[in-house]
Amino acid sequence: IGKDALDDGDVLYAAKKFNEAETLFPQSDWAPRSALMAAYSYYVQDYYGDSIAELERFIRVYPYHKDVSYAHYLMGICYFEQIVDEKKDLQSIKNAKIKFDYVLKEYTNTEYALDAEFKISLINDILASKEMYIGRYYFEKKKWISAINRFRTVVDDYDTTIYTAEALHRL
Repeated sequence: IGKDALDDGDVLYAAKKFNEAETLFPQSDWAPRSALMAAYSYYVQDYYGDSIAELERFIRVYPYHKDVSYAHYLMGICYFEQIVDEKKDLQSIKNAKIKFDYVLKEYTNTEYALDAEFKISLINDILASKEMYIGRYYFEKKKWISAINRFRTVVDDYDTTIYTAEALHRL
């Protein structure tokens, strides 16, 4: 029933049915799959908070399940898709980077590691962009030390990004 509801686009009902299946059959092989499908149901409709909560519970309840790498990866995706731009709140950017670093470190030989590495590169570009944005602001205000510190951060921490050349030039 949960899969049918998901296919029909009723993600809240689907997640509810997947959670019921897990509760009714906790010892079956379908219980962890149902928990993951509940998280995925929320993710599909951009209910990232609910999806993250389901994924955290899945990781806590089924830490040795074969799909735990997917749970970590999907959680990283949930954080990543909440990134608006570098001028907004950095918490989702930081959470996404932490989660993708974890996937890359712990699940190196999985299909998720390559995409996690790519996402980390994009996140580093966003973080470097923020440093450059703030550095330029300080530069315009003639706050030289603060500007230098921001540009040094780009050169030291984000040297593989497209902002390195500009940061060096401004230094």
